[in-house]
Amino acid sequence: MKSRFNLHGSIWRKMIFFLGMLFLLWNIILMWQIYSFPLTSAPASADAAIVLGAAVWNGQPSPVFEERIKHSIFLFQSGQVEYLIFTGGFGKHDTIAESEAARAYAINEGVPSDNILIETNSHTTYENLYESCKLMSNANMQKAIIVSDPLHMKRAMRIALDIGIDAQPSPTPTTRYQTWRSKSGSLVYELFFYVLHLGAKAAGFVAECPG
Repeated sequence: MKSRFNLHGSIWRKMIFFLGMLFLLWNIILMWQIYSFPLTSAPASADAAIVLGAAVWNGQPSPVFEERIKHSIFLFQSGQVEYLIFTGGFGKHDTIAESEAARAYAINEGVPSDNILIETNSHTTYENLYESCKLMSNANMQKAIIVSDPLHMKRAMRIALDIGIDAQPSPTPTTRYQTWRSKSGSLVYELFFYVLHLGAKAAGFVAECPG
């Protein structure tokens, strides 16, 4: 009897080890996909560039957010998009929404206010894209270019796909994640929320684009 219990215990330990290794391998593959996601801008034109929100410091876009805004302005000025969609609501203690700060920055750089749409309700990447989708639907827009940091693009594009946005990626040409230490921290962050989104999608918690 004792040997039988030992045998069963050994089998369970091997199964747990095997499943653990599979889970680790899956995470490594996902992390590589996030890291190696194409870093070149989408060559095609679109109706709008969706700029994913980031922090605002003292009413002004943070350096990370500023790079995203600058890149979207480049897309607009080069004729690749007709409209800019800025996303992001109010952070803790903020007196201005992320999207409002972005709009003010873009207007100051010469982008006509009529070519800018904003939403002030979102606080996550999923919400950024879902709220943008509603703006696109109301304005009869069909295609979008998504602007964010390179390591963020894999997750952003997967969310856009699952929501139902016809989108292409256009990561910023610069990023604050230059050293391996900063990149590794961002990769772990992106991996966690990417897997979280996959779980939410599998559980049916990801709503499709309205309209």
